[in-house]
Amino acid sequence: MSARAIMVQGTMSGAGKSLLVAGLCRVLAQDGLRVAPFKSQNMALNSAITVDGLEIGRAQAMQAQAAGIEPSALMNPILLKPTTDTGSQVIVGGKARATMSAREYFRYRPTLREEVARAYNELASNFDVIVIEGAGSPVELNLKRDDLVNMGMAKLAQAPVLLVGDIDRGGVFAQLVGTMELLDADERALVKATVVNKFRGDVTLFDEGVKILQEKTGVPVAGVLPYLDVDLDDEDSLSERLTRREAAGLLDVAVVRLPKISNFTDFAPLEAAEGVGLRYVSTVSELGMPDLLILPGTKATMADLAWLRESGLATAICRAADSGAVVLGICGGYQMLGLELSDPLGMEGGGRMEGLGLLPMRTEFSREKRTVRTEGAFKELLGPLAPLSGKPVSGYEIHMGRSQVQGPALLSLGTPTDERSDDGCQQGTVYGCYLHGLFDREEACQALVSALLVRKGLNPASLRALDMEAYRQRNYDVLADGIRANLDMGLVRRIIEEGP
Repeated sequence: MSARAIMVQGTMSGAGKSLLVAGLCRVLAQDGLRVAPFKSQNMALNSAITVDGLEIGRAQAMQAQAAGIEPSALMNPILLKPTTDTGSQVIVGGKARATMSAREYFRYRPTLREEVARAYNELASNFDVIVIEGAGSPVELNLKRDDLVNMGMAKLAQAPVLLVGDIDRGGVFAQLVGTMELLDADERALVKATVVNKFRGDVTLFDEGVKILQEKTGVPVAGVLPYLDVDLDDEDSLSERLTRREAAGLLDVAVVRLPKISNFTDFAPLEAAEGVGLRYVSTVSELGMPDLLILPGTKATMADLAWLRESGLATAICRAADSGAVVLGICGGYQMLGLELSDPLGMEGGGRMEGLGLLPMRTEFSREKRTVRTEGAFKELLGPLAPLSGKPVSGYEIHMGRSQVQGPALLSLGTPTDERSDDGCQQGTVYGCYLHGLFDREEACQALVSALLVRKGLNPASLRALDMEAYRQRNYDVLADGIRANLDMGLVRRIIEEGP
């Protein structure tokens, strides 16, 4: 039997669709239903790897975790990872298929309808309820033809729709009423209720607003959700955490905000550790003298390395390393720290580029993309991060480059079907590797925090890292409590039962 469905669409990007889907997944799972998330087409630089080595949007992996199930490529059949301002890598069924300009993709998109339908139907055959997430706005009128992700998906799945507006940005009446007005009549009929999201203050002050919205839209308001204080994985460059320029704490961690930064969820364990201040920097003047300087992943390594040089940050990073600062590169950031990057097949525009020269390794890009979950441990480390030696790690790899390393490795990694192999490199106070999720394990994060505290002459017992899995589960429960308290779940369940 195929699952029933409900779809969450928004008036704009950042309206809170992903969080509401996660919350509904958690609530319905708590109530004993087999529930799964679905988003037909996602655009994000933050991705996740499934247990079978397929790549999906970070939000769908987070929503699956909220539902208590293993993420699957069926939950996100199309993922677009921007490589330039006008082009993206197109990932279908969890595997990279091509890199296309926006115009090329819009011509290609209609051919993917069958694959989206097949993924959805297979997923729906194994669950009671599918909570579908839309993208952006359903009334981008110039993009509606051949739509696969908003009303086109609602029709395909026969899913009733909750329409979400963001009151925190202002103009929520224009958002919700305007969107309803611009929908075609058959699309408007699919919208069964609206949701006002991110309300700050006394919600009773919006009682009259609820009445106005119901009168103007002709559908009930399912709830007014407060600005919930939850810390869950963010997906893209709209994340508020990327605007954090100052972060007070015993430890100062600075992450370079690259133009095409990806998988910044790597740093969630450090953000969550009490007493650790993590901030994002994009200029030399913001850099200062952090206790740890991180070069994160990126979807455009060579272009972002060129930006580092143009901004002056490349020189500043090298000077910091020369003065003994602890520098860490992950994935694309690791590649930048090497001696040279070469792109003989034109995967990133072609040519060769000199790296920052802080690690004795060279990287060559190839067509093959490595996507795998893996685990292992730190090898024998030298320098200030020596206390991490032997600490367990687990995470995932997503990269197209292969690096030839002349120095000592950072990690020993493997999968259940592979032998252990080395990853990463270290030299002096500079470290780098391909592993995302490097500090998700509590032991590794605690060892890092303690090592940095000792280096400052502080008591290593003064800060404690978190068990990130337990921390995330607590946040899913907080989210579910907020949904139950402020959303009419009786109405939502009736909408699911009655369908479109």
